[in-house]
Amino acid sequence: MRNFRNYDMWKISLKLSAEIYQIVNKFPSYERFGLSGQMRRASVSIVSNIAEGSSRSSEKDFAHFLQISLGSAYELETQLYIAQQLGYITKEVLDKLLSEINSIERQVYEMIHRLTCK
Repeated sequence: MRNFRNYDMWKISLKLSAEIYQIVNKFPSYERFGLSGQMRRASVSIVSNIAEGSSRSSEKDFAHFLQISLGSAYELETQLYIAQQLGYITKEVLDKLLSEINSIERQVYEMIHRLTCK
């Protein structure tokens, strides 16, 4: 059985999710159920789908959950651009978070490729 705790993509995603929670807590209160809620859900989805997928017995099923995780990463990336355009985060914060997300996206994509191109 795979241990999700051993994957760097999971470790980085877990850290990213905590960072997102801290950042969106500073957003305006009217965004609580809007953009900040979406960003929290997307960040949790990234790390959760890596973990859930690792429990699946087939590589095809694991790859499916990784695809969902990858989609959530792209979603969060887009939401960060929106947050920056609205002035909720600085360009520096955006760049830092995008670097982390891009690392996750690369690792997830590479794992999907390894699982499906045998």
